[in-house]
Parts: sequence; structure tokens; C-alpha cells
Amino acid sequence: MKISLDIELKDIPGQLVRALEPISELGGNIISVMHHHEKKTPLGNIPVQVVFEMDERNVDALVERLRERGVNVLRVGKERLKASKRVILIGHIVHSDIRDIIDSIDRTGFAEVVELSLEMPAIEKKSSASLKISAVSDEKLEEAMRILAEKLREKGIILISPI
Repeated sequence: MKISLDIELKDIPGQLVRALEPISELGGNIISVMHHHEKKTPLGNIPVQVVFEMDERNVDALVERLRERGVNVLRVGKERLKASKRVILIGHIVHSDIRDIIDSIDRTGFAEVVELSLEMPAIEKKSSASLKISAVSDEKLEEAMRILAEKLREKGIILISPI
């Protein structure tokens, strides 16, 4: 099962390795590590998100081992959304109601827009956006992409997919 783990680490050398070792020891396979060194918490700690695959039965033991090592575990989540694609949109995105586009995906119940980055050079000029869509399966992701493409056609927005 895919697991997402949000932790805080002290800003001293070796803390990231110290937090990742128990995942490996318990048979986990690390998929990604997002180390937000530039975004320190009010206490000066470093927020880190780790995504990994692991037998669900080992998650409680992992959290216990991390806490024994002084790692502050903020959140442990099982990933419901397993497939993702990133696309680029070009057009009058904000003026054509980006919320309507996002809602058309989010309302499906099997897919969500999980990231949005928007560039607007000027009000009268076309804008561009990067969208990351995640879904419960590859098949449902393709269905969400069809819904997105239809919505964008209605609004006259160009879809560049996938990147």
C-alpha cells in the first residue's frame, strides 16, 4: 500500500537518514522525499513528506520507531489516489472560470485536481496553468482526462497533455 508520511526534523546533519532508515528496515520502498529546508516551522524544524510503499501492517511499528528516534510524526495517510498526470492549459483560464474546470474533476469522486500553478502575464493576455490530476486508478485517470478535455473545449482553452 502507498503511504504518505509528514514529519518534522531537527535542522542538524543526519536527521533525514535517521528518519528514512526505519522505512527500509520494515520493508518499505521509498517513492519520493520532499525535504522543505526553506520552509522551517516556527520551532525551526524542517518539514518533510515521504511517500513510500509498505505492508499496511508495518505502519504502526514504523511510527513507533520514528518517535523513538525523536522524529515528530505529523500525519500518516494511506494514499487513495494512485495515478497522476500533469497537464498544461493555455488560454483565458481565470476569465473562463478555473473553479468550474476544477470542480468538474473533483465532483467525480474518483479524481481530484491536487496541484495548480497559474501564470497571468496581464489581464488582456492569455494565461497558462499547470494542473496535476490524481485518480484512484489509471482507468479513472483517463476518464478524468476526457472530462477535462471536454470542459476545456467548451471554454476554448488549449490542453497540452501529458507532460
